[in-house]
Amino acid sequence: MIVRCCRVLPALTALGILATGAAHGQIADYPADSVAGIPVNYTEALAGSYKLPDPLVLLNGQPVKDAKTWTGKRRPEIVRLFEENEYGRAPGRPAEMSFDVFDKGTPAYDGKAIRRQVTIYFSKGKAGPKVDLLLYLPADAGRPVPVLLNASFSANSNVVDDPGVKPGEVWGRDKKKVPATQGRVFGKLDIPSFLKEGFGVATVYYGDIDPDFEGGVPLGVRALYLKPGQDKPGPDEWGGVSAWAWGLSRALDYLETDKGVDAKKVAVTGVSRLGKTVMWAGAHDTRFAMVIASCSGEGGAALSRRNYGETIAHLVAPGRYPYQFAGNYAKYSGHADDMPVDANLLVALIAPRPLLLQTGNTDKWSDPKGEFLAAVSAEPVYRLFGKQGLGTDQMPLAGQPILHDIGYLMHAGGHGMVPSDWDVYRQFMKMHLAK
Repeated sequence: MIVRCCRVLPALTALGILATGAAHGQIADYPADSVAGIPVNYTEALAGSYKLPDPLVLLNGQPVKDAKTWTGKRRPEIVRLFEENEYGRAPGRPAEMSFDVFDKGTPAYDGKAIRRQVTIYFSKGKAGPKVDLLLYLPADAGRPVPVLLNASFSANSNVVDDPGVKPGEVWGRDKKKVPATQGRVFGKLDIPSFLKEGFGVATVYYGDIDPDFEGGVPLGVRALYLKPGQDKPGPDEWGGVSAWAWGLSRALDYLETDKGVDAKKVAVTGVSRLGKTVMWAGAHDTRFAMVIASCSGEGGAALSRRNYGETIAHLVAPGRYPYQFAGNYAKYSGHADDMPVDANLLVALIAPRPLLLQTGNTDKWSDPKGEFLAAVSAEPVYRLFGKQGLGTDQMPLAGQPILHDIGYLMHAGGHGMVPSDWDVYRQFMKMHLAK
């Protein structure tokens, strides 16, 4: 079942101001908990009240009344605020980047696909950081096709059932690269189901771009940009999420050169911390035609000002994930109300492009309701472009997706994806990219 319409948004929501009662959620309360010695609230009545930053008010207090002002003034200032306070500034495309297409088009999946494999070198020296991109295109396409670009937790050879894929490496427990066969497998990509719909699929391993552990800066792409005497990025420079998002933009750089790809119709997807990554990739790089973010939670599409589930304090606590964000982000630990941005502005940065937020109704840590409320608050920006947001402030039941230009999909279950989510992903892509 797809929810097509619900009651009209109240004026209070349209102004981007939300309180805890603005949506009647389908998330059960749970007993309080503690993570890293920091309390965790799972009771909706205790989530607190807050005022979100208004996406349609410039920093000088002037209102944003049209798409031109949003695009030319408000959007750039919001991007800058996220760079300075949450994700960190990243460099542009490397001047010496190169592509080695070492598999130029091999039949795969019983002849249904054409497989390409590409090594993207981020610097002139081939020994430096690089990422392997794996791409499948429908063999019978006859024209450039839309592509889903997947950010993966494991090497390409671990995420597809194709013996022709180059054996990869992953980061091991001792913070050294090991053969992918020794690493964890986080699920497979169902390539044939996308080929059948006329879509291509590309995937990259995020660990090829930058390691996902404290102290990993010298081992990843960020090391290429350290200044003399600098051992880590500055407080307003890129953390891990920004680095992984930067790498996805470099993958898109390649896809723009591939004649089998419709580079104006590339969707990007990732789960959990890679859900945060694709939110920022799509917000920062408007070349991405669509974002499908799974369970991105705090630091992604969930509202930071809500005291529910994971908070900024949990993310930046010592021994957890401070390295994934700009150093300045830690200033807002316990002080989310002081942050000049929140997730509603992140969602708004995707406008007018399609965005699907996928969650699970028992994934209390990631705050599915917080993601829903962020999307509700961002809807006025989509309306500037004549696009349709969720159209309601009432959370749908699990298994009843809302699929407009903003989509919301909550399965019955926990963190990550279930097989039926892929069906909705393909449906969302068909709605917006197969025209």
